[in-house]
Amino acid sequence: MEDSLRLGSELGVTEAQASRGAFRMLAHHPDLAKPVYGLLTALTARNKLPLCLRELMAMRIAWLTRSEYEWFQHYRIATTQAGISQEEVVTVRDWKNFVHWGPADRAMLSAVDDTVEFGKITDKVWATCTEHLTDPALLIEMVIAIGNWIMFSQIFRTLEVPLQEDAIAWPPDGTPAP
Repeated sequence: MEDSLRLGSELGVTEAQASRGAFRMLAHHPDLAKPVYGLLTALTARNKLPLCLRELMAMRIAWLTRSEYEWFQHYRIATTQAGISQEEVVTVRDWKNFVHWGPADRAMLSAVDDTVEFGKITDKVWATCTEHLTDPALLIEMVIAIGNWIMFSQIFRTLEVPLQEDAIAWPPDGTPAP
């Protein structure tokens, strides 16, 4: 833990963040931790995408890839910072049958589904995304954000990064991904 706190301090990471399982895992390889944390910082602190869209994408990725750690972490962000209600978070599991999501939300969720299923965003879904994200920087950020959270899901699952001690799995209802 001391190594992750020291590295966190060097990178300007708060002690709370540096003590989380994900950062402690990254701290085992400081040369990779620095650029990876730089990407995370760009996607979370200097992002251009609306926070709600970003968190919907991360939650959908966590659900599709069965990443309990990613679901837990992004659930907290979605419900405390992005203005997504607990009920709305649950609908991400089966978003196509939830009429509340607007066209931009649905386009981003479709982009996630395509990437997980096909390894890329299909032309039809890409065309829909470009209708809602007209700034090329937003489209690039969307693609990188999807790839980033898919990568982290794979890392969390493969390395079996545990939830923090007081965490409740698969909030708000404890239903795990199938």
